[in-house]
Amino acid sequence: MATLQELAKLTAGQVVGNSDLEITGFSEIQNGVNGTITFLSNPQYLKYAANTGASAIIVANEESLSGSPGIIVKNSQLAFAKVMEFFYTPPTPRKGIHQTAIISESALIASEVSIGPYSIIEADVSIGSNTIIGSNTIIGSGSIIGESCNIHNSVNIYHNCTVGNTNTIFSGAVIGCDGFGYVEEGGIHNKIPQTGAVITGNNVDIGANCTIDRGTIGDTVIGAGSKFDNLVHIAHNVKTGKGCLFAAGVSIAGSVELGDFCIFAGNSGAIPHVKIGDGAIFAIKSVATKSLPGGKTYAGVPAREIKEQHKREAVMTEIASIQKRLKTIENAISKS
Repeated sequence: MATLQELAKLTAGQVVGNSDLEITGFSEIQNGVNGTITFLSNPQYLKYAANTGASAIIVANEESLSGSPGIIVKNSQLAFAKVMEFFYTPPTPRKGIHQTAIISESALIASEVSIGPYSIIEADVSIGSNTIIGSNTIIGSGSIIGESCNIHNSVNIYHNCTVGNTNTIFSGAVIGCDGFGYVEEGGIHNKIPQTGAVITGNNVDIGANCTIDRGTIGDTVIGAGSKFDNLVHIAHNVKTGKGCLFAAGVSIAGSVELGDFCIFAGNSGAIPHVKIGDGAIFAIKSVATKSLPGGKTYAGVPAREIKEQHKREAVMTEIASIQKRLKTIENAISKS
């Protein structure tokens, strides 16, 4: 429990209404619960503000409160995330190393490391302090896991990979498997050895069932602060800048270089060997088929600046309309 004033201090916000109002938790604005606090960020949800059952609302401007008590902040979504973190206590994994875990004698395990049931830590692995390894997870030989990581159940990190500090890797993720490399001769696809590794920076989140391939010669590198949704594929020798975001179904082909803070929406991607500048944004299902500058939003296949893509789509719609009218005229003429 906390007062509205205490939550305002937590979020660096300004109280409107009763600062001593007691808040016991949080809820959705459209399904507000008495005694809780909610937030308003998306204008589509403004219609719920006046009648929400929640006792207070976090907003960016006082007009959105519709007479309710609340907290005014610059970024209501970020403030609400802090409130959620304040009230929510995630399940605490069992501390220590489970008796069924298999750990090589040459592995270096720092203090306060937890390793779950049936996990395997192979030779010459190094695990930093306060890291949690879930159950049925395999850390391949020579890999380095940083401090304060949370590697969930059933993750497979192959040999010689490096995971930075404060990484979170969710179940089913595979880090450091072979990239898709073959060379054809005489109708036979000969495998190219994949001798590189995967290196992730600090504060990287990797969603469930993501796959990051190891490099062929050099390494696949994921920049610090990057965040992956579920089911993302990063191919061999990709290098991403810091703070990149990848939504579900994104596929980045081999040897792509991404600048800092690039964003790929669901099912978008890039073909091999292209370079993308800082801050580029790719709309859903768009594909970068050539190198593109940063600071712009792209859409379509091939990806073009979104305004140009919208113009092309409008032209195609108009052509379809013209074709339909011509068909009607042709039918009328044929019957006359």
